[in-house]
Amino acid sequence: MRRRRKRKMGLVKSKSTSPNATKDIQIMEDLKYLPDELLLLILSWVPGRGLVRQCRLVCRKWRDLIDKPTLWRLQCERDPLAKPAVEAAALGSSHIDWCRISILRPFGRNLIKNPCGKNQFQHWETENGGNGWKVEDNRDRVEGAEAQTCFVSSYEWCVKSQVVDLLQEGLGEELMDAFQPDICIADWWGARDDCGCIYKIKVDLLAADRTSVVSHFTAEPDGIPQWNNAKYQQVSHVFRNYGPGVRYIRFPPRRGKTPNSGQDIMERESQIQCYS
Repeated sequence: MRRRRKRKMGLVKSKSTSPNATKDIQIMEDLKYLPDELLLLILSWVPGRGLVRQCRLVCRKWRDLIDKPTLWRLQCERDPLAKPAVEAAALGSSHIDWCRISILRPFGRNLIKNPCGKNQFQHWETENGGNGWKVEDNRDRVEGAEAQTCFVSSYEWCVKSQVVDLLQEGLGEELMDAFQPDICIADWWGARDDCGCIYKIKVDLLAADRTSVVSHFTAEPDGIPQWNNAKYQQVSHVFRNYGPGVRYIRFPPRRGKTPNSGQDIMERESQIQCYS
């Protein structure tokens, strides 16, 4: 008579189950008995996109914990760039989308796309004067730059602009209206050593209609003469207490030069960053 083998209670292991898969299943079994507070703390160390795309699908308990704002706020508070703004925003607003902030990380990063021309003119709109815009390699290495390239304008006026959608970058309406984070803009510009040039900049904070200007900054530094040291200069400004309603930033520097043919004005590392 054939004896039946007794089945062990617990984890069922099939022939096709790999050791790693078995280990993962066992870990899952162990985690489900943890108190919610401890499980939430563990999950808060998982990258945000992993929480949404994988962990949230594990079971109802995990989904409910991940859907709570507490987990996402923990992640935001661990980000040294975001923490001051997150703490200040929490005092002034109770309807902040912590999940969106944690995943998109809008604080402390450059919101300008393709700031050095690494991808040619992608994300930029241009108006060409003279021989138009070009992208060239930097004459000297720029430490910390996203790419060792720069935009170069021509004689006569050239305009290069980009509109930043603050909501799309992770800054929600409640955050922009109630907290109003500092918006820091900066632009580096210069000229070839044998060319003089003129530079102007006007940055607009726009309302939801993308037309109404809530606040703006303009600058027209002294022009650079011909036969100069070919060094970059920086223009910067910080928008503070600009009022509610800001949803977009229009960044349109204008550049020109003394009327000689060729390419002359060099521009790199345009920046828009938000801080507390």
